[in-house]
Amino acid sequence: MQKFTLHTGLVAPMDRENVDTDAIIPKQFLKSIRKTGFGPHLFDAWRYLDTGEPGMDPNSRKPNPDFVLNQPRYAGASVLLARKNFGCGSSREHAPWALDQYGFRAIIAPSYADIFFNNSFKNGLLPIVLPEAQVAALFDEALAFPGYKLTVDLERQVIVKPQGEEISFSVEVFRKYCLINGLDDIGLTLRHSDKIKTFESERLAAKPWLNHTIAA
Repeated sequence: MQKFTLHTGLVAPMDRENVDTDAIIPKQFLKSIRKTGFGPHLFDAWRYLDTGEPGMDPNSRKPNPDFVLNQPRYAGASVLLARKNFGCGSSREHAPWALDQYGFRAIIAPSYADIFFNNSFKNGLLPIVLPEAQVAALFDEALAFPGYKLTVDLERQVIVKPQGEEISFSVEVFRKYCLINGLDDIGLTLRHSDKIKTFESERLAAKPWLNHTIAA
């Protein structure tokens, strides 16, 4: 998992409440058992005027010029500004995969659906919770100033605005540790690989029959 310590990125304001996971990555793209290739289909039904299906070439499709991520001023955005209850709906982990693979590193919103919130941390995406009034002020600034960027400093737990003003945010200690060190659930387990190998060797020595295979 990619580490998150300090990130400065262009802000894209998505002015919608209750954005559900089927909007983030529609159900037809969940057929893949691979963990890659979801970025081009992020917000697929909103980004394109035609209906998307797995295997389609994004370059051959009809983009919706009114959708925020298709507007030239937000090209390359890596900080997503959203409204309350972002990520509601089904529990698909593909939603943070798609956001990450598109290029987003952090999301700022007043609230999130619990499962999406948890899945984001497990996949290297930082969901920041701020009061609605602060989020509204960031929306106003992002819309008013083309090229609006924010710096997210996870170690200090602050968002730094272009003028230098800082906004503090909270993050649970263990989740912060995992993001800063780039540790997902597998990475956390592999920290103990030596102990795991020792345990397996000792168990096999005590129960050698475990090494036998059963003939078909």
